[in-house]
Amino acid sequence: MSVSRRHDPFPVKDPYHGIYAHGVETRAGARMLHVSGQVGESPEGVLAPDFAGQCRQALLNLESVLRAASMSFRDIVKMTFFLVRREDLDTLVAVRKEMLDGIRPAVTTLFISGLVSPAWLVEIEATACAE
Repeated sequence: MSVSRRHDPFPVKDPYHGIYAHGVETRAGARMLHVSGQVGESPEGVLAPDFAGQCRQALLNLESVLRAASMSFRDIVKMTFFLVRREDLDTLVAVRKEMLDGIRPAVTTLFISGLVSPAWLVEIEATACAE
């Protein structure tokens, strides 16, 4: 049995592009991992020049943290995306579909005035649960 269950009740509007769930229920006793915001900088300190590259790298960094806890993208129950430019939303959706196909956590996406480094275009945090 999975440690979490998705809830998308009627009459709540269908999730945007089907890429998240309105609610995710986690079973008691599951291991829970809270992942700090990950940005588009590689372990070698290279920052992708474009949003898509930064978004992919932030997700790869997130995947590394999950793997260190013996978890994967499938264990994510909540994600928060912080974007500094509204025009990057469609690219975020495309990269999510590319890298997180079928992964439907509860999601919040925020447009903010800036991140710690002015060169960062996205920051992604997550909560994951597993056996």
